[in-house]
Amino acid sequence: MEILAALISAVWLGVLTSISPCPMATNIVAISFIGRRVGSPSKVLTTGLLYTLGRAITYVVLGALLTASILSASSLSHVLQKYMNKFLGPILIIVGMILLNLIQIKTSGKGVSDKLQKRVETWGMWGALLLGIIFAASFCPISAALFFGSLLATAVKVESVTLVPLFYGIGTALPVLAFSFIIALSGKSLGGAFNRLTVFEKWARNVTGIIFIGVGIYYSLRYIFVLF
Repeated sequence: MEILAALISAVWLGVLTSISPCPMATNIVAISFIGRRVGSPSKVLTTGLLYTLGRAITYVVLGALLTASILSASSLSHVLQKYMNKFLGPILIIVGMILLNLIQIKTSGKGVSDKLQKRVETWGMWGALLLGIIFAASFCPISAALFFGSLLATAVKVESVTLVPLFYGIGTALPVLAFSFIIALSGKSLGGAFNRLTVFEKWARNVTGIIFIGVGIYYSLRYIFVLF
């Protein structure tokens, strides 16, 4: 039951990461790349799936390496297993505050260069796989907080080296995959879908931030201060 909850949480965190303002900018580039094949619905869907695969591979490899490294260090693993619930409280509170913009981290990222985009285009549909890998590795403040803070802590807690990062990677690509279907079926509805997604992102981020802070306070009160 705990692993199922972790996997569902990983997918949700992935979706939330993907539709947040900074990652969304890279996803718009990916959607633009996918949309150039609008004349062939099958190519659009294949390109979207390759992009999803690229993101998933990156998070699985990175998550597996970090989680396995932590779990293989016996002393560190013992400390985490003993004190993980105490660590989770403050971690969730901090991540929740970042989601609610109570803590703001400035970045100077310049996005994907024109040179890189042109190079990716020479790969054809397989360029989507490369885009997925590159964009997944380009962490923004929110995606870094969700991945290195919440997701990695969850993966270590349930001792899942690959499944939790895999589901997170799939979650980050789901919005792009959804837009791939929209492009394949009817490109006219793309603008309206973007507008609705922007509204949903703000609502989802705020609700998730509040839940994170609430759960973080609960974990802190129970496992750090032992009040109940």
